[in-house]
Formats: sequence, C-alpha cells, structure tokens
Amino acid sequence: MTASVSRSIQPHMAVLAANIFFAINFIAVPHLTNGFIAPAAINLLRVGISVLLFWMLLLFKPSFAGIKKKDLPRFLLCSLTGVVINQILFIKGLSLTLPIHAALLALGTPIFITFVAAWLDKESLTLLKILGLALGVGGALILVTGKEGTAEAKDIVLGNILVIINAISYAFYFSLVKPLMKEYRPLHVLRWIFTLGLPFMLAFGWSSLTEVDWKQFGELEWASIIMVVVAATFLAYLFNLYGINQLGAGATGAYIYTQPVFATILSVWLMGEQLTATKIAAAILIFAGVWLVGKKRPVLNPRPA
Repeated sequence: MTASVSRSIQPHMAVLAANIFFAINFIAVPHLTNGFIAPAAINLLRVGISVLLFWMLLLFKPSFAGIKKKDLPRFLLCSLTGVVINQILFIKGLSLTLPIHAALLALGTPIFITFVAAWLDKESLTLLKILGLALGVGGALILVTGKEGTAEAKDIVLGNILVIINAISYAFYFSLVKPLMKEYRPLHVLRWIFTLGLPFMLAFGWSSLTEVDWKQFGELEWASIIMVVVAATFLAYLFNLYGINQLGAGATGAYIYTQPVFATILSVWLMGEQLTATKIAAAILIFAGVWLVGKKRPVLNPRPA
C-alpha cells in the first residue's frame, strides 16, 4: 500500500473507529449501570476526564486558550445542550432501555437538527423534510409504545423518551454551536464546552461517584469504563474532528448510519437481544426519515453517543 493511499484511508478508519466506539457505548453503559456504577457517576467521569485530556493537548500544541466575553453566553448554552442535558439524559435513558432502541432513536438526531435549524436559523422546510420527520417520528413511536416484554431493560418507555429528548437537546446544540465553530478552532470550542459543563456534572454526579464500590470491578467493568469514558467520548470527538477536517462534514456524518448496525450486532451477540419485527419496522421508518430529511443536502455533522 502506497503512502498516499494509506493517508487517504486513515481519516475513514478514524471515523469508522469513532462510530464503533459509539456502538460499544450502547452495550457498555447498560452493563455498568446494572449494579456497578450509577449513570450520574458515569457522566461525571466522562466529562471530567475528557476536560483533563482536552487541556493536556495544549502541552503538545500550545495555542490561545481563552474565549471572548461576548461569546460566553453562547458557550454556556452549548455546554448545557450539548454536554449537560445531552449526556445526562442519554446515559440515563440508555441505562433504562434496550441498546438497539437507543441506537435507532439516536439516529433520528439529524431529523431534529433539520427542524431546529429551520426554527432558529430560518432554513427552508420542504415537503420531503416534513415527510421525513413524520416517518422518523413514526418509527420512534413504534419503539416507545411497543411491548417488548424483556427483563433486560428496566423501563423501556421512559428510557426511549429520555433518549429522544437527548437527541432534541443535541439538535439545539448543533444550531447554537455553528457560529462558534466559525470563529474558533473546533477543538478549542469542544475544550470550553466540556469545561463549562463540568461544574454541572459535579453537582449531579459527585454523590453517586463517592458511592461506587470500585473493589467489585473486574476486568470487564474496567474495560467498559475505559471504553465509555476515553474511547467513546474523548477519542471519538477527536476522531470525528479529524474526519471533518480531512473528509468534510458530509462524508464524516454519513458514518452515523453504521452505529445502529454495530449496536445491533453487539446486542444480539453479547446481550442476547432479539431482532424483532417491531425493531425492524421502526428501523426502516427512521432510516427512511433521515434519508428524506438529508436528501440533496450534505449529511449533517455527526453527534457523539
């Protein structure tokens, strides 16, 4: 393999790895929250360690580390919608529902992004986009109202609802953060968004973190923590930024469609989850909805799990 070919493949491999990390997240979080560590404690670890690692990157490439006073309110709103609300609801929802449900519902994020952009950024709505929203909502309703009858999920309906609200919160973040991404380097924006979100995570998660019995953690639990905290958060953010810089937002965003595929394979293989007709029907509607919303437009910037 020539050097030029290798360089052309690297960004694709990085983005694919990021989405595999996200998919593993859907499996690791339910395992960890099943008696090992509370969702709030996982959120605190994700944000706290990511903040530390994002700031440590300045040691390798020193740069301007501040933000302009006029941009502080927008940074704070982005932190609340993109980190605090987004991650709290996602991890809590994932701890309650089935991994395949969460992966499919999270896939609806581009649909919500399109309609929030139409509201906040005055982007035009077409009949295809409205139809796409209807299909996506229909698929989500099938999952939310479906009776799976499994003991592996604590509260499927509530978990699904939290994942949907988390996706809506991220949609607002996506519209709010775009002006900041134009004025600052993307890594700089992420560093501050995570940093501003850390005090909120401390308030919500410190008590839960102090109650964790680390002695009961085996190799699988430690591997799951590393995957959720480092791989599916810090590394996934970096890999996606690298992909956007090398491939563009469209090609990078297209990889979001691999998440439910990987999550489904892992759920069936490792957790014994059944691929029912209900899930397949919901998947078809959600995929069709996302396709219609993004038709004749670049694929939207991918979200983290």
